[in-house]
Amino acid sequence: MREVYFIKQNKEKWLGIEQVIQGKVKKNPDDLSSLYINLINDLSFAQTYYPKSNTTVYLNHLSSQIFQKIYKTKRVEQNRILYFFKTEVPLLVYQYRRYLTYAFLFFTLFTLIGVLSAIYDKEFTNIILGENYVNETIENIKKGNAVGVYQSGSTWGSTIGIIFNNIGVGAKLYIYGIAGGVGTLYALLSNSVMLGSFQYFFYDYGALKDSARGIWLHGVFEIFAMIIEAMCGLILGASILFPKTFSRFNSFKNGFKDSFKIFLSTIPFTICAGIIEGYVTRHALKMPLILNLIIIFGTLAIIGFYYIIYPAIVNKKTNNPINDAVL
Repeated sequence: MREVYFIKQNKEKWLGIEQVIQGKVKKNPDDLSSLYINLINDLSFAQTYYPKSNTTVYLNHLSSQIFQKIYKTKRVEQNRILYFFKTEVPLLVYQYRRYLTYAFLFFTLFTLIGVLSAIYDKEFTNIILGENYVNETIENIKKGNAVGVYQSGSTWGSTIGIIFNNIGVGAKLYIYGIAGGVGTLYALLSNSVMLGSFQYFFYDYGALKDSARGIWLHGVFEIFAMIIEAMCGLILGASILFPKTFSRFNSFKNGFKDSFKIFLSTIPFTICAGIIEGYVTRHALKMPLILNLIIIFGTLAIIGFYYIIYPAIVNKKTNNPINDAVL
């Protein structure tokens, strides 16, 4: 069958499914399942005869959207918040997993830029971190207390300030994505260059090991969440730049809805990072090294599993045939 005839034959049905996805037409769960099965048949046909066509891309995305619609209309026996974190977010992360890869690659590149800049320009660290902070930290290093800056202020006061600051940074990484993703990349560049120069600064003064014992206690959750927030900003930007077969406004609505849910999932990790930084990091050099390592690698295992491994498990468990986001 020629593709033009295939589109003409099914166009009205697909447009009707779009109306259902957008909430303009209501369907019960049985009707939704029937639509989904019908659409999957069309998708299989298109993948077989028009594998590189925009029609296949469109049907793939439409199938993904109605699959999520079915899941939302099913009666959820468990707590809604638990369902959100246990099923909804992992499915979205899996769907948009390519953007996690992009965010991680940009983060790595920008961090290396920070390291190289600090290596070749000794004043760079002063510019990025501030001269007062650098001088104070140098004095702390000479006293054998590389993480002394984390010991100032009260525990609860520091924790609250850190949490709100980190949530603000994450919000910028996400919201700036509305500028086609460029704003997100700029915010990621600023934070990653700071991290790279920050770490080299401690290396240059022979205190990298001691600093790592403290910084990465909270840094694993904080930095990993930052990468996920950048991922959300890139999804938002891509929804505007690459609407595919949807109108730009509808593409933006879908991109915002999905990316915002992923962004919300980072908040608990950001809060935990703030609590660790406020209450635990100040004791980093007094703790047994084994305890530092347990916390650092334990937090890495938790957040790495949730955003990298668990989404694939949930996708397989739910028998979702959609493999990639098409933005």
